[in-house]
Amino acid sequence: MRTVAQKMLRTCNKLFNRKTRNDVVEGHLSNIETAAHMDNIQHLASPSHQPNLEAAREDVHHVEAVLERAHHGGGWLLSGIICINILILGCALVSGSAFNSVAITAVHRQIFLIVLLVLTMLWMLFYTAVTSRMDQAIVFKDSHAGPVWLRGGFLVFGLLSLLMDIFKIATYAGYLHCDSAVKVAFPVVQAVFLIVQTFFLWTHAKDCVQLHTNFTRCGLTLTLSTNLVVWMAAVTEESLHQTEIPDLYVNVSHKMYRANYGDKCKCSHSACDTFKEAFYYLYPFNIEYSLFASALAYVMWKNVGRLVEDHSHPHVKFRPKEVCFGPLTGILLVVAGLATFIMYEVDILTEDEEKRNLALLIHFVMNIVIVSLMSLATVIGCIVYRLDHREHVSEKNPTRSLDVGLLVGSSIGQFIISYFSIVALLATGARGYLNALNLSWALLTVLQLGLQNYFIIEGLNREPFHVMQEAALHTNAHAYTEMSTVIESNRSTYQLTSTKNKLNWKRRILKEVSAFLLLANIIVSCIYAFYLWL
Repeated sequence: MRTVAQKMLRTCNKLFNRKTRNDVVEGHLSNIETAAHMDNIQHLASPSHQPNLEAAREDVHHVEAVLERAHHGGGWLLSGIICINILILGCALVSGSAFNSVAITAVHRQIFLIVLLVLTMLWMLFYTAVTSRMDQAIVFKDSHAGPVWLRGGFLVFGLLSLLMDIFKIATYAGYLHCDSAVKVAFPVVQAVFLIVQTFFLWTHAKDCVQLHTNFTRCGLTLTLSTNLVVWMAAVTEESLHQTEIPDLYVNVSHKMYRANYGDKCKCSHSACDTFKEAFYYLYPFNIEYSLFASALAYVMWKNVGRLVEDHSHPHVKFRPKEVCFGPLTGILLVVAGLATFIMYEVDILTEDEEKRNLALLIHFVMNIVIVSLMSLATVIGCIVYRLDHREHVSEKNPTRSLDVGLLVGSSIGQFIISYFSIVALLATGARGYLNALNLSWALLTVLQLGLQNYFIIEGLNREPFHVMQEAALHTNAHAYTEMSTVIESNRSTYQLTSTKNKLNWKRRILKEVSAFLLLANIIVSCIYAFYLWL
């Protein structure tokens, strides 16, 4: 066994020590490394050696780690420098254009964004027409990258963002006679960019590129930084719209019209105000689209030159007879949450103090019920994790790392809001039943976020049920026989029975909990989003 591992490492070192002159040579070396890697794995799996399963796994993971370090060339550093410079310049232009007293205007920001969008589209078209069509360019695909739910949400947000750009074109076209044509050109270019990028990421999100690696890394960081700058611009415009305080006798649309165009510039058609109010309501979808695109571009950047095992996930079919309690409870919670939130938004604006207090009471009680049920479901899921002794994933994966980072990062904001609310309520004494309910809601939110983060991260790092059988099949027939014996002797642990269509109780509970948490998080996010908007 040691002799085989030493031969593998010698072969890898010889391959890695060869110097490349251009991307084409680097691509051919990646193919040679891949062939050597596969030959060595097959050599390990030959029946004549019959190695121990755990030792073989460790050696294969060691070789994969060496190959993982080898695929990074100088392109990752150059692409990182490009990304940082674009982000800093974009941040300066976006923040500068937010102030009326600064010479930097929205037109300068939009010109910069148009340049970025055009360059990014040109690279995407080159990748689609040239790089992806070359032989041995995309040997591997990361099955974890770009799942269906992520690409589906990305497509929906892209369609709504496209609708926002259409409304912008219709609005700013009415001011062409007295305003800059750039304000019309930008949504036109952005609409084309949305179509090109959505097609590109939908088609190539799983690619592990082996040719033109340096140029591809630079193109992907350009895509990443462009989406982040667009995200910053959208957040800034929406924030400026939200912070506009209307006068007592002047409506919001007229004030926004005066602030942007002055009293002399009037729209050439009567639908300007309608389109303007409409596209501001679509800004949250454009923000989410940019974040989704940034995540997909980052995973593609991490996968450039990466060698992955050709594992495909089993097709998961949803059967109502197997999982029904979690989705049903979640749907009822979504309906009840939306109903109480609409009542809250209607009654909170009335002058009657009793109705306002009743609206606040219903609002706090509903949120406490939602957070309590989510905490209970998460605790049940964590208990099932403890009963189900499954191995943790040892393979490094950029998609999983990004999921964990985004999960923790997105929850920090809610943690900050909750802790600030707790400190403020305790400092003021939390007098009255409404303040007591608000304090309880903040405390339960902190507990729920901690439990949910643990539940999701633990689930992401656990081996799926089918991996044990697949790993044994990819090693050798002898190891597969041993693994089958272990599975049969530990039936109470893994529950891999011959009836594939029947879920064991642990998997069923986890699916029920996951479905309920999915729907509960949807209603919580909707309440927070529209609460901040309104």
